[in-house]
Amino acid sequence: MVFEKPSRWSTVVLAYKTLGVVFGGLVTSPLYVYPSMPLKSPTEEDYLGICSIMIWTLTLIGVVKYASIALKADDQGEGGTFALYSLLCKNMNLGIRSSKSSDSNVILYEGTRRQSRLAKFFEGSVVARRVLIFIAMLGMCMMIGDGVLTPAISVLSAMEGVRAPFPSFHQSLVEAVSAVILILLFLLQKFGTSRVSFLFSPIMGAWTLTTPLIGIYSIVHYYPMIFKSLSPHYIFIFFWRNGSEGWRLLGSIVLCITGSEALFADLGHFNRSSIQVAFIFAIYPSLVLTYAGQTAYLIKHPDDFADGFYKFIPRAVYWPMFVISTLAAIVASQSLISACFSVVKQSVTLDYFPRVKVVHTSSSKEGEVYSPEVNYILMILCVAVILIFGNGQEIGNAFGVVVCMVMVITTTLLTLVMIIIWRTPPILISLFFTTFFVLESVYVSAVLTKLPQGGWIPFAISLILAFIMFGWYYGRQRKLEFELMHKVDESRLRELLSDPNVHRVPGLCFFYTNIQGGVTPVLGHYIKNTKSIQDVIVFTTLQYLLVPKVHPQERILVSKLGIEGAYSCVIQYGYNDDLDLRGDDFAKQVSARLFTVARSPSPRSDEHDLEAHTWAEEDAKITDVVHVRGKTRFDVGEKTGWFDRVMLRFYEVLSKNCRSALPGLSLPLSQLIEVGMVYEV
Repeated sequence: MVFEKPSRWSTVVLAYKTLGVVFGGLVTSPLYVYPSMPLKSPTEEDYLGICSIMIWTLTLIGVVKYASIALKADDQGEGGTFALYSLLCKNMNLGIRSSKSSDSNVILYEGTRRQSRLAKFFEGSVVARRVLIFIAMLGMCMMIGDGVLTPAISVLSAMEGVRAPFPSFHQSLVEAVSAVILILLFLLQKFGTSRVSFLFSPIMGAWTLTTPLIGIYSIVHYYPMIFKSLSPHYIFIFFWRNGSEGWRLLGSIVLCITGSEALFADLGHFNRSSIQVAFIFAIYPSLVLTYAGQTAYLIKHPDDFADGFYKFIPRAVYWPMFVISTLAAIVASQSLISACFSVVKQSVTLDYFPRVKVVHTSSSKEGEVYSPEVNYILMILCVAVILIFGNGQEIGNAFGVVVCMVMVITTTLLTLVMIIIWRTPPILISLFFTTFFVLESVYVSAVLTKLPQGGWIPFAISLILAFIMFGWYYGRQRKLEFELMHKVDESRLRELLSDPNVHRVPGLCFFYTNIQGGVTPVLGHYIKNTKSIQDVIVFTTLQYLLVPKVHPQERILVSKLGIEGAYSCVIQYGYNDDLDLRGDDFAKQVSARLFTVARSPSPRSDEHDLEAHTWAEEDAKITDVVHVRGKTRFDVGEKTGWFDRVMLRFYEVLSKNCRSALPGLSLPLSQLIEVGMVYEV
């Protein structure tokens, strides 16, 4: 499939749309950065130091790391920490099995060139592979935690503005209104990113334009020399004057870069060039001017930091800016919500997360997805955080922990990509890793001091999610290992079907399997206990492709297996294909292809076999059709180790409550047979 390079005009239009989806969390950070800082009698030098730290953080992490480097490390157009992990798996033989991969049926491994020493180390070390899996899972879990906290802190911070002119407006009412706004936002998600961005982009465009204009006004009116803070020596003065207190303030200052991970994670919803254009030419200048303007105002009004955003807005435009701020805060939530949908979709595809419904909301972008279950879980958690905590500073403390942890994980995985895949010169790798790992580790050390003051929230969310992910991953790996070890290959299949005690009955049987090059042990279990099988058996595998739609002529691929009456069928489908097979129509399509294949000559078939194939096919076209699929579970006995007992029983709970592995086939219930089998461990 050939992709046309987007024109300049389409890139500009797409860049405009990113304002409403990708950058909401980042560009609205001025709402809560200064209010979250516990400053004590700040001076001009303190504010200049804080402003210098924020500008250099935005430059290094935003422009250099994410916009210039991370966006190039996509996995088939997808971004985020889990996409980096998937990219590494595809270039190393890590033995990461997945039944859903479109380009590999056993392991995700594409490496053909000479491998680096680090790649060989990961392949040979079980501990290293598990650490890599843990890092990727933690990154995804932290991203979902970010998706919970970003909507909560953004909307709550914006609604706080109504209390300045109306002090009698009670805090509990602010929290209730914020919760209602968030519920409405989550209800809009089902319409898709494109429609939401069309609605939201004008709002973010207004915010991105008006806040730097107010910043310029404040700079001219209060402190025209504010850009001298670009000199890094103000950073050294700040830490020299404040010592450990200045180090603790980093836990709040880091909020200036919140939402930067969405710049990478939302890549699947847009493309690299559109995100780069929007960030470098609109978002970055807007943030620098806004923070400079806020700082200029606070230098002249040093005690107004607790309401550092609304206080620096001139009275003449207060209410218009309040409306824009509130709308922008609502939109800000969208960037991390979309990112959560993307990372969940990636992990479900790789079998690292329980199967949830994933709806593709665009006919042209594979990465534009929506998940109803994830959406409503995020909504409940967001509303709970607001109603239970309600304190913007506590939520800010939790927010800082998430931001820093995700940044460090992204830096670590990017470094591995540079070494193993890109083969970047060692001097550049050392420069990248040293700069960003040290910078982000300092921020992490500061935010960890805030664990008792709300910082524990994302850790609790991440711990629960990580346990779910690992339980699902462990159960799926054990199940796939059992199936590969006991699979029915062609010789075993020939032996089963040639058994004189097995009766061949008229009909067409579709037997669904997730193993190409073999059949799950459920088939042997089925034949052994029923002592019968249909004349024509079609072993059917579903294969997901990264294209919108598969051409009708390529959708159903049928081939002979060299055994009388046995065929292999692969159903290929894209992310916009309807898999509603409707039984009879599907059977007729396959029957037509079977008849064509049966009549074609085969090196392993003589004239008698060809005649048998043809008659069997003709018979199948007029008799019953059945669809057989396995329904398996683990037998966790007393002799099983305690770890397996806990993890496999937990997996069974998840498996019973998640969606079917056959995505939306709509098979007729009267023709469907589910064969149960117990896997002994």
